[in-house]
Amino acid sequence: MPREKREIQKEDIIPLDVYIEKRRELRKSIVDYKKNRRVALGPYATFYFESYETMLAQVQEMLYIEKGGDEQLQDELSAYNPLIPNGKELTATLMFEIDNPISRAAFLGKVGGIEETVFMKINGEKIKAVPEEDVDRTSAEGKASSVQFIHFNFTDDQIEKFQSNSSEIELGIDHKEYSHSTKLSKENIASLSADFN
Repeated sequence: MPREKREIQKEDIIPLDVYIEKRRELRKSIVDYKKNRRVALGPYATFYFESYETMLAQVQEMLYIEKGGDEQLQDELSAYNPLIPNGKELTATLMFEIDNPISRAAFLGKVGGIEETVFMKINGEKIKAVPEEDVDRTSAEGKASSVQFIHFNFTDDQIEKFQSNSSEIELGIDHKEYSHSTKLSKENIASLSADFN
């Protein structure tokens, strides 16, 4: 798939009947692709790094489930296109996954503003994540949402270091109630490096 795609257009969408026919193999290939774009952080947080491919798969699947046609397509494109990296950023869906609803509510009640504390480090140089603008992710009562959409904006120099294969890259959250960091694997870095092209 061409890397320079920054936006899903209507003509990129596979017609529903064709999608139904090919769905199994398409789903399998996107699952394989996503493997190296998933980073767990601490006990509850998982980052799913998005791309044109992951967002196209998401839109296709939403149309398949809801069968809302063109009207739904416009809503899906408005929702998912902003999460496709623009060539100088990485974008991620951050999910806090806690099965027990009581534990989940207690945890989310303690981590308001957590989306403001996400960072990446390249050889120790910190890049602060920027939460998706259109979505307010912490409620007035200070309760965090279990799903956050975030952007990491890079300078040309940082992109070069990220793609160099010789940098140490770390992903972290620095919230008083949830402070964790982890190194990205070589596989993570290789997959995410392509988002800068």
